[in-house]
Amino acid sequence: MKRITIYDVAKEADVSLATVSRVINDSSVVREDTRLRVQEVIERLGYKPNAVAQGLALSKTTTVSIVMSEKLLAYNAKILNGLMDVANIYHYNVMFHTTSKGISKMQDVIESIIKSRVDGVILFNDNFSEEEMNVLNEYKIPMVIVGGKFDGPKHDHVGNVYVDIEKIASQLVKDYFAKGIDDIAIVEDKLNLSMMKQMKKGAEEAFKEAGKEFENYLSYNDTYKTSYEYFSDYLKENKPHKLNICFRDSQAIALLNAAKENGYKVPEDLEIITILDSKYLPMMRPTITAYNIPDYDMGALAMRMLTKMLVSNDDKGVEKSIEIQASPLIRETTK
Repeated sequence: MKRITIYDVAKEADVSLATVSRVINDSSVVREDTRLRVQEVIERLGYKPNAVAQGLALSKTTTVSIVMSEKLLAYNAKILNGLMDVANIYHYNVMFHTTSKGISKMQDVIESIIKSRVDGVILFNDNFSEEEMNVLNEYKIPMVIVGGKFDGPKHDHVGNVYVDIEKIASQLVKDYFAKGIDDIAIVEDKLNLSMMKQMKKGAEEAFKEAGKEFENYLSYNDTYKTSYEYFSDYLKENKPHKLNICFRDSQAIALLNAAKENGYKVPEDLEIITILDSKYLPMMRPTITAYNIPDYDMGALAMRMLTKMLVSNDDKGVEKSIEIQASPLIRETTK
């Protein structure tokens, strides 16, 4: 016979884990109608509270899970530092999940999250499909999505700390239109598909406003092992676009090297901009333009948001959407 858990009660009563725990611990902050609904579900399901459930409301067993792609660890190191520092300040235990294509499937991670009875989850954008998010939503697990803007359904138990990539791409395109340049391309990053969706949408909207159509979305298939190989071949057959927008440093560096090897000059023949800055971009010649994103602050704010969601009454009154501002770092790959 399946053992009934606090997750089952929360799902059936359509409340958060914290609310179930408060009812179990006879907290006075729960509304009476909510209390009665949860108690009815507890009795109907035959749920027996354990020490974990009882400790949740007393903040004695608070554990949060951080989920991100293994391949993006280097890019998210500062965000992780911010997350971990705030978790330590509030004495939260942290479970860390990494995913790798073909090794750690998201279904396995979801199962691990549910079985481990974590109290909250920090998700890096691009880790979960909409279907997988729906599974977590059914359990009412408080979660904060960090990185890009979350476009999914709005829930009281879902927060978002983000950089508006769509807005950045749109404004960038408009700035180049003002310079008389409309030969603009976006380079696909297969590790950050939701970010790419936002970048493409921002560019398309800017083109549409100008009465034009965005067509230069550069995507390569699995016959190429690296973006460098793709650009090397591409530039043998095609002239480079005047502005090339990348997401990560590896793509920008690959394009820069391939362009120079094919006889093109940067920024005279083509300009290159990447969204995520890294320590390698100022080392390149020419140095590569990027955006300054306060990564540490993003991580710290995400974890603080989650801690507030875990201790508040049904997550009410907690700001669950915080936009982080990014500023351009103009270097030598742009005029």
